[in-house]
Amino acid sequence: MMKIDLRSDTVTKPTEAMLQAMVNAKVGDDVYGEDAAVNELQAYAASLFNKDAALFCPSGTMANQIAIKVHTRPGNELICADNAHVYKYEGGGVASNSGVQLKLLPSIFGKIDASQIANAINADDIHFPASKLVCLENTSNRGGGSCYKLQEMQAIHQACKANHLSLHLDGARIFNAILHEKYSASQVGDCFDTISICLSKGLGAPVGSLLLGTTEFIKQAKRVRKVFGGGMRQAGFLAAAGLYALNHHINRLSVDHANALQLLQLLQSVSWIKSVYPVATNIVIFELKSVKDADKLHAYLIENTILCGKISPDSLRMVFHLDITEEMVAILLASLLKFKV
Repeated sequence: MMKIDLRSDTVTKPTEAMLQAMVNAKVGDDVYGEDAAVNELQAYAASLFNKDAALFCPSGTMANQIAIKVHTRPGNELICADNAHVYKYEGGGVASNSGVQLKLLPSIFGKIDASQIANAINADDIHFPASKLVCLENTSNRGGGSCYKLQEMQAIHQACKANHLSLHLDGARIFNAILHEKYSASQVGDCFDTISICLSKGLGAPVGSLLLGTTEFIKQAKRVRKVFGGGMRQAGFLAAAGLYALNHHINRLSVDHANALQLLQLLQSVSWIKSVYPVATNIVIFELKSVKDADKLHAYLIENTILCGKISPDSLRMVFHLDITEEMVAILLASLLKFKV
């Protein structure tokens, strides 16, 4: 039977054209700044978001953790959503790497707003940690792929600027948001001091993320990357895949969004669903009426070689990506229609 892997958009494999770009990459030692493919990727990504410079990192987690460490000092406070990736899925790195504590704000599908942030900033009082950094996630993973509107990001930017806080974007799936909301990468870049973008999710590269910021910030970030063990050598073979992805795989993300909407329509029609998160991009999170039903559905899908994430006792997550074909979507929908609780 055909395996249909909807656990995450991280499971994608390079296309043949991407593999060819990797083979043909002009490489050198990136720690010395001599890898032509890495340098080209960094310059191109920075220009897309209207930033001075970029740094190629092995993962989005490392890019986020580098940004947090450069922006803050031990004892500072970071403000983010209560289900933010930097809080839930980065191994406690905020505390371990930077000695920073988190202030978690209640979110609506992973989103927080400017007034919440302004109200959460600590007074200048020695009893309180100094509020120094805000992190947003766009799209929100645990928010079901929800997107910030441009005006929302601009308002948060102004709130941070008025209160002398830095603003970092965890943009692991930022191009999904750009396509859905129809703003430009440069408009996003103008809202944030630093941005991380992932190449190995919906864009289909095998490895890598980029951290974007000012020239001085990236100079400091490169030092931290070295300390974290993230300095790679002939990394251009990986960077070439990322550059190919940025040039060829952004617009096709709309296919993933359309597939997610097909799934949403089906889920809204079946009796065993309790609720479905609003679907904007490529992630679908849905809750069943009981834990027993969720366990049964999860086991049924595995029996039919359909893999997805069980993210809570009664909730499942499916993520559409480059390797999910039209035929696979048809099989998925047919299988779900046959399921009986």
